[in-house]
Amino acid sequence: MKRIVVTALAAACLPNAALAAEAEAGADAGDAGIVVIGQRDGYRAEQSASATRTDTPLLDLPQSIAVVTRERMDDQAQRSMGEVLRYVPGTTVGQGEGNRDQIVLRGQATTADFFLDGLRDDVQYYRSLYNIERVEVLKGASALVFGRGGSGGVINRVQKAPAFDRLAITAATSVNTFGGWDVATDVNAPISGKAALRLNATYESLANARDYFGGKRYAANPSLALDLGAWKLGLSYEYVHDDRVVDRGVPSIATSAGQPNQPLTGYQALFFGVPGINRTGLDAHIARARLDGALADNLTWSTTVAYGDYDKYYTNVFANGAATSQTGTVALSSYKEAVQRQNVIAQSNLVWDLATGPLAHKLLLGVEFANQDTASQRRDGTLSSSTLNLAAIVRPTVSFGALARDVVSTVKTWSAYAQDQVGIGDHVDLVLGLRYDRFAIRGTDRAGTPRPFARTDEMVTPRLGLILKPRADMAFYASYSRSFLPRSGDQFVQLTAAQANLAPERFTNREIGFKWDVTRDLALTVALFRLDRTNATTPDPANPTVTINIGETRTRGLELGLSGRLARRWQVSGGYTWQDGTLRGNGAVKLAQVPHHQFALWNRYDVSPAFGLGLGVVHQSSAFAAIRTVATTTRLPAFTRVDGGVFWTVTPRLNLQLNIENLLDATYFSDAHNANNITPGAPRNARLSARVKF
Repeated sequence: MKRIVVTALAAACLPNAALAAEAEAGADAGDAGIVVIGQRDGYRAEQSASATRTDTPLLDLPQSIAVVTRERMDDQAQRSMGEVLRYVPGTTVGQGEGNRDQIVLRGQATTADFFLDGLRDDVQYYRSLYNIERVEVLKGASALVFGRGGSGGVINRVQKAPAFDRLAITAATSVNTFGGWDVATDVNAPISGKAALRLNATYESLANARDYFGGKRYAANPSLALDLGAWKLGLSYEYVHDDRVVDRGVPSIATSAGQPNQPLTGYQALFFGVPGINRTGLDAHIARARLDGALADNLTWSTTVAYGDYDKYYTNVFANGAATSQTGTVALSSYKEAVQRQNVIAQSNLVWDLATGPLAHKLLLGVEFANQDTASQRRDGTLSSSTLNLAAIVRPTVSFGALARDVVSTVKTWSAYAQDQVGIGDHVDLVLGLRYDRFAIRGTDRAGTPRPFARTDEMVTPRLGLILKPRADMAFYASYSRSFLPRSGDQFVQLTAAQANLAPERFTNREIGFKWDVTRDLALTVALFRLDRTNATTPDPANPTVTINIGETRTRGLELGLSGRLARRWQVSGGYTWQDGTLRGNGAVKLAQVPHHQFALWNRYDVSPAFGLGLGVVHQSSAFAAIRTVATTTRLPAFTRVDGGVFWTVTPRLNLQLNIENLLDATYFSDAHNANNITPGAPRNARLSARVKF
């Protein structure tokens, strides 16, 4: 592994980092993911290079996109992807079994549709925000740009990058009510007019309101930008270490015959695992390099290469059934898992600006290659007692037996895509694209009698978009897009003989929308969508380790978004989503973790140049923790949470802030993994932060 680290450091990359010279020349740094040190752009983003792989105004994209800026993340003192996405309506945060980020987008649950500067970041772990400039949530099937997966959308993080303009050092620290604390630093150092170095680093001591929870995470990310004249080179390396207690929350309990179960109440802090056993750890080395250049005045080329080495373990005891009564017993189960993954991903794009008569074209031609080697081992646990008695807590001992699964696999993907953004005068734009993917998996389950498996899928996925702009600040759009997911799923370890003969799951997104830049600093978006999924599978509610086929599903919805400044001193970010996810032909079967209503709005009002106040509200209506195929499926109750903040600029170099989560101390359940792993929301808690600039 040490050899890997050295190699990675030599070839590391930060896509877009190499473009930092443009920031020095006066370009809008946010457009390409470039950071101008000290620049505060507010809650509104104007452009994205992710949705089309070309730098395009959000107004000209036929897709619903929510962008969470660095300033908003700082104002809300957010430290995790779950905290960020809680304030993005239409995105449901999953529990992830206490060891990873997991989300539901437009009714589609995923652990793999995460990207970093447009490149796949699909390993199961918790992603930090210390080196992130903004988070982009792209809704709808997105295979043209991102390839397989992306069924309900993707989450793209844009990494901080070096800037050439000046030396800048920022140090930050915070502590919360539960005893958790963190420190971080961000150093930007121009080496010369043609080179700049940036170092981001963090250390976090983890704590929350749950019994026995704790852990630590630390990470460092040096990156280098070089201006080579007509060419720009970006290099980056990141090391991440994460070690924490695994907590899968509380089980459910029956309420009345024929009605859905409810989360077990009165045990908000009780740990249903075994201290010393429930633990997960990750060591990751991520290296990236990007080269950009102009081949002609209207022709640019970029190539990005990324290498990742991930070593993770996960051991847990958890509730595996509903509580028999308020003081009865709860069934327990246990297993441990270890995963090693090595990713090599290369992507190359040509962008050609040209005109054919009255038509203006931005033509994208690209290819992508990925090789992903995975080794996954699982051992089931044997407990000294298969139940936990709620009347007298005695935790069992656990031992782990022979390998129940020992899978090695290699996935090779090769893709080619073409896209044309066509401008027809000043009022009509078209986005036309087609992508070819070849996905091949070869592997062996070596537990017991070795069982080899293999499958190759070839898919062509289109994207069509029409944008009508009656005014320069207003756009109506309609879009059609598709995506697919091979039967080996997100993590390539469970391709059974029966699944190997099945075609990939397919996703088709139809969407119409309206975007309006109400003022220079305020944007309003509206979207209506329908997402159809065929060949659909889901975890069996009665046995989540088993996947069942359910046919076709449909998610329909309305999304409203608002971001920017309502007044000179008043910033807002948030929106509302109505969704309905069902089985086609049987509306009584409801998709998991798809609430009908979600509302989130964060406000910051600056009373004076030195003093500001923040207020946020999150509301989520009731939803089923697992797909509702039987009456005993658990229903998560609706909840409303209020958050607050106070901001004080003590001096131009020192900022203090106090954030209070759950200001009204509501009792609620924030997320779930299945019908009997449900996370209680945290009680009222505060975080005091300080940031110093040198």
